[in-house]
Amino acid sequence: MHRLLALLLLCLTLTGAALAQAPADGAYGKLAAGSYSDIEAGVAELVTSGDPRAGTVIAALVDGRLYARASDKALLIRTGETYVDARTGQAAEGATDGLKALRLNNKVRRAVDAAQGQLNLLSPDPMKRREAADAVFKARDATALPAVEAAIARESDASIKRTLSEARAAAILAKPASPESDRLAAITTIQTRADGDAMAILRSLANDPSEAVKTASAKGIAAIETRLAIIGGVQNVWYGISLGSVLLLAAIGLAITFGVMGVINMAHGEMVMLGAYTTYLVQEVFRSQAPAWFDWSVAVSIPAAFLVAGAVGVAIERGIIRFLYGRPLETLLATFGVSLILQQTVRTIFGPTNREVGAPGFMTGAVDVFGLSITWGRLWIVGFSFALFLFLLFVLRKTSFGLKTRAVTQNRRMAAAMGIRTPWVDAMTFGLGSGIAGIAGVALSQIDNVSPNLGQGYIIDSFLVVVFGGVGSLWGTLVAALTLGVANKLAEPYLGAVLAKIALLIFIILFIQKRPRGLFALKGRAVES
Repeated sequence: MHRLLALLLLCLTLTGAALAQAPADGAYGKLAAGSYSDIEAGVAELVTSGDPRAGTVIAALVDGRLYARASDKALLIRTGETYVDARTGQAAEGATDGLKALRLNNKVRRAVDAAQGQLNLLSPDPMKRREAADAVFKARDATALPAVEAAIARESDASIKRTLSEARAAAILAKPASPESDRLAAITTIQTRADGDAMAILRSLANDPSEAVKTASAKGIAAIETRLAIIGGVQNVWYGISLGSVLLLAAIGLAITFGVMGVINMAHGEMVMLGAYTTYLVQEVFRSQAPAWFDWSVAVSIPAAFLVAGAVGVAIERGIIRFLYGRPLETLLATFGVSLILQQTVRTIFGPTNREVGAPGFMTGAVDVFGLSITWGRLWIVGFSFALFLFLLFVLRKTSFGLKTRAVTQNRRMAAAMGIRTPWVDAMTFGLGSGIAGIAGVALSQIDNVSPNLGQGYIIDSFLVVVFGGVGSLWGTLVAALTLGVANKLAEPYLGAVLAKIALLIFIILFIQKRPRGLFALKGRAVES
C-alpha cells in the first residue's frame, strides 16, 4: 500500500513537472523554427512560462548569439568561442556545424522589447523597473497586461507606479475586447502623459467602433496638442535664454573694450578661441597626470584661460593698437590681420582638426521639468554667464580700477587731467576684455567644436549685441543678448534659422536708425558731445 502511494505521488510530481516545462519547451520549439512569426510567438510564450532561463535566451536573441541547429532543432547560445544549450545552460552536445543565427525584424524586435520589459518589471533595481515600464508602454502589448497589473500591486515608488499605470492603459487600449469603461479610463490615463507617444496611441483610436471612445480620444488629442504647444513655446524661450547666455559670454568682453577705447577689435573671437584651447591643454594635463581629478579641469581652466587671453590682449594693445587710436579703419584692419595670425598660429601648433574637450560629470545628462528638457551643461553655462556678468559689474562699480575705467569711458580728457593714467587704463581694460573672452572660450568649449575657427562664429553676433545694447553698457549687453537669443529661437520655427537671423539683422539696422546709441546709451560730456 505504501509503495502504491509513493508511486502515485511520484507520477503526480513528474506529471506536474512535465506540464510546467511544456510551455517553455513549446516556446523553444517555436524559436527554433526560425520564421519571424514563430520567433515572435516563441518570445511571447517564453516570457510567460516562468522559465528562469528566459531572460538569458532573450538577451542572446537580441545580441545575435542565439542559434538553431537544423538537424535536431536544438537552440544554442554562443559565449565567446563555445556554445551552450539554451534550455539548460550546459555545454552543448553534438555538432556545431550548420548553425543558423536567429534574426529579428521590426515586429519581432517590438515583441522582444516588450518581453524584456516584462522580465524586468519585478526587478529589485528601480531603474530597471522604470525602463521596463517604459518598454512595455511603448510596445503596447496586450499580453503583458497580467504582468503589469502584478507589478502595479507590488510597486512602492510613486513615479514608477504612474508609468506602470500608463503601460497598463496602453495595453488595455491595444486589446479590442476590453470593456468600454476600462478603455475610457485608459484614455484619461494616457492623456495625462501628454507626449508624442500618448498622441500616437490616442490617434490609433480614430476608427474605434465605440463613439464614446472616439470622442474621448479626440478630446485627449486636443488637450495634449495644447499642452505640447505651451511646452514647445517655453522650450524655445529656454533655448533662447541659453543662446543669449552664449552671446553674452562672447560679447561682454567686447562691450568693455569697445566702450572704453572705441576700438573695433576683430581679433576678439580669437581670444575666445585661445580660451577654448587653454581648456583643451589643461584637460590633457589632467588626463595624463591626475585622471581622478578630471572634473576639476574646467575650474582650473577658468583662471588659466583668463591669464592667457588677457596677456595676449595686453600685448596686442601695447604692441599695435596704442599707435592707432583715433584711426578706427586702420585699427579694424590691424586687428583683422592679428586674428588671421592667431588662427594660423593655432592651426600650425594644434592642426586644423577639432580637438576633444570633455565635460565633467556634473555637466552631463539632463533633467525633465514638467516636460521641459534641460541639459545640465546648458544650465551651468547660463548660470556661469550671469555669475560672470555680476562679477564684472562688481569690478566696474565697486573697485578703484572700475571707477577709473568709467571715468575714461565718459570723458577721456578730463580723466587724464585728473591724473588718471589713461594708457594704463586702456591696456588693463583691453586685457580684462580679452581675459573675459578667454573665460567665454572655456564655456563654449563645452558646447561647440574647439577649432581654429571657433571665434569666427561669434564675432559678428557679438558686435550686434554690443551695438544693440549700447556701447560700453553691461546692462545693455545683458538685455540685448537675451533679447536677441530669445527672439531668434522664437522666430526659427516660422522663418527657419537663416531667415530668422536676417530678420533680426534688419530689425537691428532699423532700430539703430532711431536710437544710434542703443538701448542703454552711456551718459557723459565726452559721449554726448
